[in-house]
Amino acid sequence: MDKLKLRALAKINLALDVLGRRENGYHDVRMIMQSIYLYDNVLLEKTKEPGIRISTNLYFLPVDENNIAYKAAKLLMDEFGLPGGISISLQKYIPVAAGLAGGSSNAAAVLFGMNRMYGLGLSIEELMERGVKLGADVPYCIMRGTVLAEGIGEELTRLPALPKCYVLIAKPPISVSTKMVYEKLDAKEIVEHPDVDGMMEALKEGDLQRIASKMGNVLEQVTVEAYPVIDQVKKMMKEAGALNAMMSGSGPTVFGLFDDRKKASKAMRMIREHTVTKQVYLTNIHGARRNI
Repeated sequence: MDKLKLRALAKINLALDVLGRRENGYHDVRMIMQSIYLYDNVLLEKTKEPGIRISTNLYFLPVDENNIAYKAAKLLMDEFGLPGGISISLQKYIPVAAGLAGGSSNAAAVLFGMNRMYGLGLSIEELMERGVKLGADVPYCIMRGTVLAEGIGEELTRLPALPKCYVLIAKPPISVSTKMVYEKLDAKEIVEHPDVDGMMEALKEGDLQRIASKMGNVLEQVTVEAYPVIDQVKKMMKEAGALNAMMSGSGPTVFGLFDDRKKASKAMRMIREHTVTKQVYLTNIHGARRNI
């Protein structure tokens, strides 16, 4: 196999709790992650010339060792002494610096794809062990689905699938530094924690309304304070019929869960017309439970 095309899926956080900060600067988290059908196309192609070449449709992204997809390819090439080189084309549709794990998902696709192309024989667990060296979200982006993430995000437990629903994604025209958000969070006292256990029970029952009611993200208290437009988008989604709306990751992207496609489409049009966001997408859940 000399060429392989893959979809690198975005993720949302249905719940995100921070339990504390480690001495090495990483944070202990407890999150429920969900992959969605908003994705980048990743094309891998073996080359006779040695080295790693990256191309992308976004002019501002690095195409050298500062790109996490490059790091993923180098990790496997160095470990296994792979011959020749590899060309990686990233067609980016997942918003960048948005709390949707676009970069981590690209790295996961490179690890998964090169494992297949070169016949390395690594299991999913072995790929995930390598992925965490690149970033805390990479192991999850290899696993996908509805997952409890603990530790720094690398301790993963598969959960019952989220019931079928529609996801409205809206990213305001700002970029947020994850490092800045966590640093500001460290200076605050977290008063209210999301009910992660309650959400896991609701997932077990397949109760979409209850799942939505348990959504929570402790990072909102930092990011929303700095960027009030996030709260504005959340309110618009709820007023338009979302079961609930929340910021994903460290932001600034907001997502809303809908049980009705017409309501979701109407909300998408309303948010686009309001021009509070530049990027608005309506999609659905990867690996959804089909019982509603």
